[in-house]
Amino acid sequence: MTIQYVPQGVCSRAMQIEVEDGVIQEVRILGGCHGNLQAISKLLVGMTVEDAIEKMEGIRCGMRPTSCPDQLAKALKQAEA
Repeated sequence: MTIQYVPQGVCSRAMQIEVEDGVIQEVRILGGCHGNLQAISKLLVGMTVEDAIEKMEGIRCGMRPTSCPDQLAKALKQAEA
């Protein structure tokens, strides 16, 4: 399954997540802090959707109420529903 998500309240502009049998296969993010998001994307590969949500949900970026990892968690939760 391919998840297409437009994040809100962060610097990144688009997220695409490939999930197969509940496991993240690939993450692509357009915009945002390129180095950090490359690292996050690589760390998520092979992780279950449930574990990824648990680890990223609620992370904030500075004074913002959300972050790119939090937005990734929202994308994954939306796809689960």
